[in-house]
Amino acid sequence: MVTYLDAAATTRVDQRVADVVLHWMTAEFGNAGSRHEYGTRAKRAVERAREHLAGTVGAEPDELIFTSGATESNNIALLGLAPYGERTGRRHIITSAIEHKAVLEPLEHLASRGFDVEFLKPGASGRIEVGAVMERLRPDTLVVSLMHVNNETGVIQPVADLARELQATATYLHVDAAQGYGKVPGDLTAPIDMISISGHKIGAPKGVGALVTRRREDNDDERPPLEPIMFGGGQERKLRPGTLPVPLIMGLAEAAKIFEAEHAQWQAAAREVRSRILQGLAPARFHVNGDQEHVVPHILNLSFEDVNSEAFLVMLKDLVAVATGSACTSASYTPSHVLTAMDLPDEVASNGLRFSWFPAQAEGLDVEELARGVEKLRPRA
Repeated sequence: MVTYLDAAATTRVDQRVADVVLHWMTAEFGNAGSRHEYGTRAKRAVERAREHLAGTVGAEPDELIFTSGATESNNIALLGLAPYGERTGRRHIITSAIEHKAVLEPLEHLASRGFDVEFLKPGASGRIEVGAVMERLRPDTLVVSLMHVNNETGVIQPVADLARELQATATYLHVDAAQGYGKVPGDLTAPIDMISISGHKIGAPKGVGALVTRRREDNDDERPPLEPIMFGGGQERKLRPGTLPVPLIMGLAEAAKIFEAEHAQWQAAAREVRSRILQGLAPARFHVNGDQEHVVPHILNLSFEDVNSEAFLVMLKDLVAVATGSACTSASYTPSHVLTAMDLPDEVASNGLRFSWFPAQAEGLDVEELARGVEKLRPRA
């Protein structure tokens, strides 16, 4: 049986979540925009979900809108802020070279519109320093966009510290929290202006997420001046149109509740799997990519000595399901842009493998067999 070690790409929907989703698909199927009893019940349920999800990051319910996931949330946050930047002449944007394509590509689009986008490189640690961001801040810096947890290395970025530094400035902070939401919960209660969340990383269905647009503490009326990038109904504070997917929203809220309640057990179990993998693969000779002092417990990026990552995927596909990078780019054979930006040696950057897991799905992993498989991939002396 193939052991699933690609939870950073997506997780299996928790059965308890699936039951909630099915209930709101069949027994309670009303449109939250309808004014009759079915619609009223759906609307009340959505608002309960909104209140709970906002509370997980220390936000108010009216500061959270529902989206299809972090990619859409990133686009609304960055492209939606652009008209304000154009009107005010604030066209400087700071980001990192290790962001997900869901941030890099919207910013490349803004660069084509005349924005000055600065891409910071993290060095071998894979971690962007707060000081490096603050040194590059200018009067015309509109926004800093920095991910919470890197999706390839699992390295945690110092977004909470950065948020506190930026509060004294006019620059907004956007955080793509697709990988960190629920995993490192305390960070996201910091005064971050915009947070992108995705449900399918924590056992919720694909196709649902949220964007938090937080008011600044010194001004209850000020929140990021976003404008919509889509039109057609004005739902979700006129920033995100379309019929609310009530079953998916309820699934996201249920997954968040479960993850919150079981976080300590999940974290301990994830660490145990990590230890088992590192110890079991020790004879296979590898390089661990990224700062291991600041990393989530369930993502591990390894480059095996003298082993081609593509050969690993092909030859060991009946043993483990892993990835060479993020799911949006792993179908290509180009080196990881994350590992490349970390200035790792070519033989390391071009052969990184991402192991990521939810503990329950990794129980059947035979690490010793995996180590033997790696040895078979090495060229004969």
